[in-house]
Amino acid sequence: MFRSFVWNYLERFNKYQIMIMTMMFLFNLFSFGAPPAPEDQMHKSIYDYKVQALDGGTIDFADFRGKKILIVNTASECGYTPQYEGLEAMYKKYKDKLVIVGFPSNNFGYQEPGSNEDIAEFCKKNYGVTFPMAAKIAVKGKDMAPIYHWLTKKEYNGYDDSSVKWNFQKYLIDEQGNLVKIFSPKVKPDDPELIKAIEQ
Repeated sequence: MFRSFVWNYLERFNKYQIMIMTMMFLFNLFSFGAPPAPEDQMHKSIYDYKVQALDGGTIDFADFRGKKILIVNTASECGYTPQYEGLEAMYKKYKDKLVIVGFPSNNFGYQEPGSNEDIAEFCKKNYGVTFPMAAKIAVKGKDMAPIYHWLTKKEYNGYDDSSVKWNFQKYLIDEQGNLVKIFSPKVKPDDPELIKAIEQ
């Protein structure tokens, strides 16, 4: 009888655990909204942003006035990581009119676990990356970097609300600093639609 009591208790306890875990999973699954942006760090123009570079320096977006800017969140252990090769080729081909800025992040599948030094070495060794790379940041969630609040919220970018779906999502900014296109992670650097947007 005692064994039966214990068994029933454990069975109910396990059901309770499963219910709680299911509720937590559903909450995380459907909680898409980003937290409020840090207003004291927000700017109206992309050219007002300065971010830490992968090498410890500073990337000043004001230096990119008059050029298109392609912002890409990157990762070293993703199925899309080979896009680095295409991005570097694109940067070299359109260097006079285009700047690519990579933002390493560990938000998706923990696919960017390394330090800034690890990431820099990986990019140089495997893909010879020469375009500007920012220090690792968060592109979603409570720690989302201010520049990604700007990119993903229409109230700041004047174009559209969006969310970063996975590694290698691409945001294209025109020569006047306006966000004009958003490309999904699966869009490769040599995709005709992306090339057309850069060349026009």
